[in-house]
Amino acid sequence: MQPGAASRRGTLAGAEGPGYPGPMAHPQSSVPAHARATLRLGLPLIGSHLAQMALHVTDTIMVGWYGVAALAAVVLGASSFFVVFILGAGFAQAVMPLVAGALGQGDEAQVRRATRMGLWLSVAYGVASYPLFWWSGPILLALGQQPEVAALGQDYMRIAGAGMIPALLVMVLKSHLAALERTQVVLWVTVAGVAVNAAVNWALIFGNWGAPELGVEGAAIASVLTQGLTFAALALYAAMCPGLSRFRLFQRFWRADPAALARVFRLGLPIGFTSLAESSLFQATAVMMGWIGTVELAAHGIALELAALTFMVHVGLSNAATIRVGRFHGAADAGGLRRAGIVAVGLSMGLGLLAVALFLAMPAPLVSIFLDEAKPESAAILGVGVSLLTMAALFQMADAAQVMALGLLRGVQDTKVPMVIAIVSYWAVGMPAAYGLAFGAGLGADGLWLGLVAGLTVAAGLLMWRFWSRAPRPA
Repeated sequence: MQPGAASRRGTLAGAEGPGYPGPMAHPQSSVPAHARATLRLGLPLIGSHLAQMALHVTDTIMVGWYGVAALAAVVLGASSFFVVFILGAGFAQAVMPLVAGALGQGDEAQVRRATRMGLWLSVAYGVASYPLFWWSGPILLALGQQPEVAALGQDYMRIAGAGMIPALLVMVLKSHLAALERTQVVLWVTVAGVAVNAAVNWALIFGNWGAPELGVEGAAIASVLTQGLTFAALALYAAMCPGLSRFRLFQRFWRADPAALARVFRLGLPIGFTSLAESSLFQATAVMMGWIGTVELAAHGIALELAALTFMVHVGLSNAATIRVGRFHGAADAGGLRRAGIVAVGLSMGLGLLAVALFLAMPAPLVSIFLDEAKPESAAILGVGVSLLTMAALFQMADAAQVMALGLLRGVQDTKVPMVIAIVSYWAVGMPAAYGLAFGAGLGADGLWLGLVAGLTVAAGLLMWRFWSRAPRPA
C-alpha cells in the first residue's frame, strides 16, 4: 500500500459522500447481504449490457427484414467488428479492476491515472485497426464467403470501422463509472442509445422519413452515430458530475503517464487476447457456417444473438464480481473476497438455469422474432435456428461459469494464465471439435455448435479451478 493510503481509506473506500461507493457487505455478513450488494451493483450492469446487445439485435432484426443476403453480410460484418473490438477492449476492461483496487487502497490518484491511460490506449488501438475494415472485402473472399455477401460485408465494415475509437472510449468510461458504482448512468445512457440506433436504422436502412435507402450502409451509419453520442454523454457526466469532477479525469489529458500506461497495458493485453480467443472461436464458426450455406449462416446469426443476450446477464454479474473482489483485494480482505466470489457464482448459476429452460421451452417463437414470415427463405431459417437454439441451451451453464471465473480472476488482477487457459480451451479443444463434428462426422451446423459446447466446458472447469485454488484464505 502506498504511503498515506490508509489515512485516505475512510474518505474513499467506505464513504457515503457524493461520488464514492457506499459501504460494501462486511466479510462476515450473511449470504443474502452479499447477494443484495452484488445485485445492487450488478443489475444495472446487466441492464446496460442487454441494452448494448439490443443495438446489435436491432440491426439484425431490421436488416433481416431487408433481405437474406444483407442479413448474412451484417452477421459477418458485425461479428468481424466485434472480434477486432474485443481485443482492444481488454484495455478498457483492465480499468475496472485497477480502479476498484485503487478504491480499496484509498488511492484517488490511481483512479484517474488508470482511466486516462485506458483512454489513450483505446485511441491508439482504434487508429491502428482501421485498415482491417477498409480491406475487409478481400479478407472475406479469402475466407470462402460468397462474392455478394463479401461485397456487402465490406460496405458495412468500412463505415462501422470508423466507430471503433468511440466504441472503445465508451467501454473505458463504463468501466471507470462502474468501478465507482455509478452504474445507473451507464444503464440509462445505453438505453437511450438503443432508441437513437433504432430510429436512425429505420430511416437509413429502408429510406423512411425522406432519408436515402442505404441498406447495410445505413445500419453501419446508425451504429457509428450511436457510439459517438454515447461517448459524449458519458464523458460529460464523468467530467462535470459534482461527485466525480474531483477526479479531474480530462484535465491535462495530453500528459503521458508511462507507469500507469504500462500497468493498464500489462493487465489489459491478456484480457484482450482472452476475449479474442473466445470471440474468434464464434467468428470462425460463422465463417464455417458460411461454407455450409447462406440459410445456415443467417440462422446461426439469429441463434447467436439470442445466446448472446443471455450471456450479457452473466457478463454483468461478472463485472460486479470484478469490482467487489477488486475492492476486497485492494483492501487485503481475504474473507470478504471469498464470500463475494461464492455469492456471485451462485447467482450466475441460478440465472443460467433459467436461460436453459427458456431456450428449451420456446425456441421457435424466439427465432421467429427475427424473421419476416412472408419471405420464402424464412421457413428454412426457422428450422435451422430452432435446432441451433437447442444446442445453445447445452452450453449456457458452462458459458456462465467461464465468464464468471474470468471476472473473479480479473478482480485479483490475474490475467496471464487465464489467457493461456482460454486459448487452449477454445482453439485446441473447441475448434478441432467443431470442425471435426461438422465436416468429418457430417453433423453440419449442429456439429459446429457442439464444438462450442466442448470448448466452453473445458474453459469453465479450468478457470474456476484457477480462481478457487489461488483465492486467499482468511488468516
